Amino acid sequence: MTSEAIKEAARDLETASAADIVRWAADRFAPRLTFATSLGIEDCLVTDLIARAKLPVDLFTLDTELLFPETYALWKRIEEKYGVTIKAVKPARTVAEQASAEGPALWTREPDRCCDLRKMRPLGATLANYDAWITAIRRDQTPERANAPVVGWDGRFGLVKINPLVRWTSDQVRAYVAEHEVPYNPLHDRNYPSIGCMPCTSPVMPGEDSRSGRWRGQEKTECGLHLRIPVRAES
Repeated sequence: MTSEAIKEAARDLETASAADIVRWAADRFAPRLTFATSLGIEDCLVTDLIARAKLPVDLFTLDTELLFPETYALWKRIEEKYGVTIKAVKPARTVAEQASAEGPALWTREPDRCCDLRKMRPLGATLANYDAWITAIRRDQTPERANAPVVGWDGRFGLVKINPLVRWTSDQVRAYVAEHEVPYNPLHDRNYPSIGCMPCTSPVMPGEDSRSGRWRGQEKTECGLHLRIPVRAES
């Protein structure tokens, strides 16, 4: 898509339903379309939308080998409920191999380096096989996501990015999940609004920002997957 076509799609789909946005993405980009699920509650909702409409969208998750047991259990439950396969995308090194090369518990010393090795590089290699990807980010999650478009050009990875839930609130997500009996991680009911790797995720207390439990005590709220780089799409 050209830059102008992407902007036009973003304008046209700004008020569309999430189901219609996902369907548009499948019509426009499948089979070179993927959904990167982190298995968070929003991601479970998007999986439900894809599965209900039987859309030809590849699903994958970044298996850092450091996820919560509850996350791995949810992964299996979703596959069984919807009859889908969520591909595991793993880092080049196991946790033990990384410790041998980089030192133990890299996430405590250089969290950006750890995220790069265990998330960013595997993600980049996977997205290179597609023309567009779907995510479940919302504008009200972080300041960095506040201006995220429904459809945009992802300059970091060089493909179109579709965000069907950008206009949604946490309450709307919860309402949909309850109405449609969508499986989700029980940690969300234990003060974990955002769930990542075990060593870098902690509960959020009343009054705290929803992302404050990620990389607590460090100046970091994003692993880098959804930081925008303003690179123009090819015309």
